[in-house]
Formats: sequence, C-alpha cells, structure tokens
Amino acid sequence: MPAIAAMSVSERFHAVCEGRPVDRLPMVEWATWWGDTTSRWQQEGLPVSERYELYRHFGLDCWRQHWCCAVQWDCPWKAPRHGAGVLAAAPSYDAVEPFVGAWPVDRVAFATSFAQQAAGEATVWATFPGFFWGAREILGIERHLLSFHDEPELLHRINDRLASWMVRFLDELDALGTLDFITFAEDLSYNHGPMLSKKSFDTFLLPYYRRVVPELKRRGIRVVIDSDGDITRCAPWFAAAGIEGILPLERQAGVDIDVLQRSHPDMLFIGHYDKMAMPKGEAAMRAEFERLLPAMRRGRFIPSVDHQTPPGVSLENYRIYLRLLAEYAERAAQA
Repeated sequence: MPAIAAMSVSERFHAVCEGRPVDRLPMVEWATWWGDTTSRWQQEGLPVSERYELYRHFGLDCWRQHWCCAVQWDCPWKAPRHGAGVLAAAPSYDAVEPFVGAWPVDRVAFATSFAQQAAGEATVWATFPGFFWGAREILGIERHLLSFHDEPELLHRINDRLASWMVRFLDELDALGTLDFITFAEDLSYNHGPMLSKKSFDTFLLPYYRRVVPELKRRGIRVVIDSDGDITRCAPWFAAAGIEGILPLERQAGVDIDVLQRSHPDMLFIGHYDKMAMPKGEAAMRAEFERLLPAMRRGRFIPSVDHQTPPGVSLENYRIYLRLLAEYAERAAQA
C-alpha cells in the first residue's frame, strides 16, 4: 500500500470513524490527566501544566473539548457533596428549573477552537449531559435511581427540557462552526453492567436521544457515548438510539474490544488501554499494546488510556507509553 500523505488532526479522526486508511492512528488523551498526576510530573521536571500546552509538549493530537452541564453555573444552589444533587440544597425542582438546560454557548471559546480546526490543528468536540447523567446531576444518585419508579413525570420533565436546550444550543453554534463530534456524558454502567433496565432506557432516555441525535447528524456531527463501567450489554441500546461510538471501554470493568467490534463493526470505539499497565514498565505497556493491535488494525478504534492517567504513573513511564503509542499508531496504519 502506498504511503498516505500527512493528515490534519480532524481529517485523521474522521477517516478512522469511517474505517478509511490513515497516515497513522490518532494519538490522544481524551480525558486528559488527574491534577495529582500532572503535579507529580512537575516535580519530576515537566515544564508545562496547561491542557493544550501538554498536548503540544507530548506530541499528542489536539482535541479541544467544550463541556456543558445540566445546570447553569450561576445556579444559586450547589450540590453539598459529590453525588448529592442540586436538589439536596434547593427548595424544589420548580426553583431550580430556570437554571436547567440553560448552559450558554461560549462564543469566544468556540471561535478559538474552530479557528484551530480550520487550520488543521484540532478536532473540536463538546460534551452534553446525557439523559441519565443530567437528571442525576439534579436529583442526586439515590433519588435519581428511585425516580424511575417514584417520580417518572419529573424525570420526563427534566429530560424534555434538556433535549430542547440541546437543539437550541446547536442552532446557536451553527453560526460559529461545526463540531467534529459530541459526547453524551452518561456513566450509566458500573462493573457489572447498566444501572437501569432496557425497559427504563427505552422509556426515559431513548425518546430524548431520538430528538437530539438526528439534529447532530443533520449537521455532520458524530455522536459518541461516554459511559464508564461495562457497557457491553447496553451497547445495542445506544446503537438503536443512533449513537455512533462509545468511550472509554474500561478494561478493569471487563470490557472486551474484540467482543464489541464483532457485535458492532460500524461503531467507533475510543480508549480501552488498561491504565493499570502503565506503572509496571515498558514490557507490560508493550504487552497491552500487543493485545490491542488486532483491534487497531480492524479499524474504527482509537486506542487511548481507558480513563485519566493516574498519579501512580511516573513521567518517565508516561514518556515510554507515548513512545509506544506512536509506534503502534504507525504499525496499525501500515497493516
């Protein structure tokens, strides 16, 4: 096969999504790094700390992310602790609702990202709160899980408002540029599978995905689900909702890329590199890349740390990981 000319960051991403040949696979750290990780590396001599400076320093493809939350940042009530939900502090959902589905388009930030995209230097993506995640952000973990039985009308009310906001957000964004892809933050699985039944998914989530996903596809924006845990059982649910890809495919939760690719050959998969191999040295890291190489060669798969690089990884070991990532990104493209 003749050598493929060098591609831009965005061209490379879309070629992988479509199963086309690439100059090399994308080299990405989709979830960036824990603060404790970069703090350790600075003590070990890392000269930069800002996210996009780190991409350049490490030679990674630049993916510029824009995160949106279910509740606007200036809501006067905040969850008192992680997982508690805004309603743990607010008097009622009626009081909170004006701040739900109200996240604004940051025109300056998006303009910067789209300029880099146009220059061939970045892939631009945004994250919406999914229709499981968003309601949980408002209700809190326990009340949210009970709401499927106890408060179904409220759950529909929340998701209807979120879906309407997403479409308005996309309408406003049209004047600035086109995202390469969007992720729905969901985290609806844990290490034994999904935290809700298919019936609940079909009742409370699917109708809202079917409102928003066509709006994304009409604009040429690819659609990816971000869910931790073992997503194997619910991958077909996402596919039925029109979702085109899944990340991060956590190895410690038992996810197997080979199983997913056999079942969903047209889906994009991102992640799946077992972060637990990274502190163990080059031999262990190379063995993990060897495990993934067949999947990389089959296409529609972007290998990346299956979640944020943990602080147990030294800067020296991370540089080894990057060297191996570059090697295997080239090897997979040459197959």
